[in-house]
Amino acid sequence: MKCKIIEWSTVDWEMLDQFADRTVFQTREWLLFLSETQKATPVVAELREGREIVGYFTGLTVTRFGVKVLGSSFPGWTTPYIGFNLVPGASRAAALAAVEELAWGSLKCLHMEVSDPSFVPQDGLSNGFSCEYFATHRTDLTKPEEELFQSMTAACRRCIRKAEKSGVTIEEAHDLAFADDYYEQLKDVFAKQGLVPPYPVERVRKLVRHLEPSGRILLLRARDPKGKCIATGISTGFNRIAEFWGNASLRQSQILRPNEFIHWYAMRYWKRHGAAIYDWGGEAKYKEKYGCVPHKVPWFVKSRYELLSQLRNQARSMFARKQRFLGWLQGKRSTKEVTEQESQ
Repeated sequence: MKCKIIEWSTVDWEMLDQFADRTVFQTREWLLFLSETQKATPVVAELREGREIVGYFTGLTVTRFGVKVLGSSFPGWTTPYIGFNLVPGASRAAALAAVEELAWGSLKCLHMEVSDPSFVPQDGLSNGFSCEYFATHRTDLTKPEEELFQSMTAACRRCIRKAEKSGVTIEEAHDLAFADDYYEQLKDVFAKQGLVPPYPVERVRKLVRHLEPSGRILLLRARDPKGKCIATGISTGFNRIAEFWGNASLRQSQILRPNEFIHWYAMRYWKRHGAAIYDWGGEAKYKEKYGCVPHKVPWFVKSRYELLSQLRNQARSMFARKQRFLGWLQGKRSTKEVTEQESQ
């Protein structure tokens, strides 16, 4: 199998979107979002076996600490996987080998990472890649709505009913100001854990700006009986998979249970729009109450030189420590502000 880059201006997006294994993270809108937020260059490549086109690869190149990287996806991109679109029967292991040749050759990269929801571990291990995982949970949206509701824990169902009885309402948003509502609440969520959000508000604004016109994103506001926005939720979807991207809420209003209500609304929305899977966007204990099941997507990593893989892991650890420090610093500032206000 051989891989050849397609000039961006000539990509047939309508044709690509016809692939059954296509996800929202491979669409033009998502690539533009990543290109802007990560200062990355999109790569769309054609895969051939002999004269026959057997599929396509999607990714982006970016330079980090002077090292050129091919990511499909990459840590910190808030994008769990990208990967391939292949015709039935085509080998993802062979496709990965072809992309590796492209990465080291014409792209002149020194490091690459590829995650694809249809990968199995052997696809990468057979090509000498290290195998990590994007650990998440998934809900089968092909089940009847009543069965989805009953699969939740009794406590979770009570929370949804409480939100309804308390007069909480959910509305679909289409305005750019939604990004600021979401981010203000997100800061409150992270402050509770002594942390700060891992990305700036501008990333959310660009996500809304690029995805909202496409209809492949769902922006939700939960309002209390007085009309105040007390929680927000973001999910994306295309073809078979809908993906929970993020949600946030105000601590003082969580007693009204808006978060559970938002998730239940999103699950039913994507089910109505033809999604078969609701991916919960990562692993977390609280998600288990929604009746979802654990799921892992292989994430393959390889460097031309071993030292680069070590540096990559060290960079991730440094970022985590930085977030904890910034959270501590923000907490100290907030305490100081409260003290100064009380003394006035």
